[in-house]
Amino acid sequence: MAMLSTLPLIVENDDIETNDASGALSTSQSLGEAISAKWGFPIQSLPPEGFYLQLKNGVLGLADGSDKKMLPVVVDFASPASLYRKTHGGGHKEPIVKAVGLKGNTHWHVLDATPGLGRDAFVLVSVGCNVTMIERSPVVAALLEDGIRRLRVNFPKLAQRMTLQHGNSVEVMQYWHSDNVDAIYLDPMFPHKKKSALVKKEMRLFQQLLGHDPDADALLAPALALATSRVVVKRPNSAPVLGGISPSMAMKSKKHRFDVHLCHKP
Repeated sequence: MAMLSTLPLIVENDDIETNDASGALSTSQSLGEAISAKWGFPIQSLPPEGFYLQLKNGVLGLADGSDKKMLPVVVDFASPASLYRKTHGGGHKEPIVKAVGLKGNTHWHVLDATPGLGRDAFVLVSVGCNVTMIERSPVVAALLEDGIRRLRVNFPKLAQRMTLQHGNSVEVMQYWHSDNVDAIYLDPMFPHKKKSALVKKEMRLFQQLLGHDPDADALLAPALALATSRVVVKRPNSAPVLGGISPSMAMKSKKHRFDVHLCHKP
C-alpha cells in the first residue's frame, strides 16, 4: 500500500484563539488556512468516510471517518501522560536515554529518522537532548509540527530543543550539511501479527496510512556514516537486525530491544 501524501482538512469553526507557528494569536480558520497552504491539504466542509485531518479547538488530529468511535490521533507533547513521564519517569535511566549514550548534562544532538508521533523524541528532549526529527509523510509531519507549536506556548525551552525536517530520511542523512549529529535513532515500522492485542488503534491507523516501510534496511548505512557516536535501532524482540548488520550491543526489555551500533568517530 502506498503512502497517502495528502488528506482533506476539516476546520471546526470555533471562536477559540490559538497560537500559530510564529506564536501570534490566530483563529482556527486562519490556522487551518495556513496548514492547508503549507502542506497542500484541501479544506472541506464535510468529513469523508476515510482518513481526514481535523482542526478542532486549536488542535490538529488525524481522524478515520469509517470509525466514528475513535478519537482523532494527535501529537500532544504537553499531555498529562507525557508530562508525568517527564517529571516522574526514569529520566537518564530510561532505556532509550541509556541506549543513545547520553551522560551527564551534555547537550547531545540526536537525529530521530523515524519519529512517528514523537513520543521517544520528547523523552530525549526532556533529559536535555536536542532532537531533529525527519518525517517523510506530509500528514505525520503536519501533526508533529502542530505538536511543537502547542508545546511552544507553555514549554518554550523544550520546544526550542525540537526541530522538524520534512523529507526522506535516507536522502536527508546522505546529504546532511548541518550541525554534527552525536546519535541517530531508528524505529522503523515493523509489520505486526494480525491478531496481536498489543497493537494499539493509533498504530494500526498509522500502518494503514503509511504502509510497511520497504526501505527500512536502507536507513542504517547513511545513519552509520553520519552519526559520530552511535546509531540506535529499536526493534521488537522477534524482529531480525536491521539491514542484516549485527549491532555492537543490544539492550533488551520485555517487548523490544535497542540494537546499538557504535561508530567510534572523533
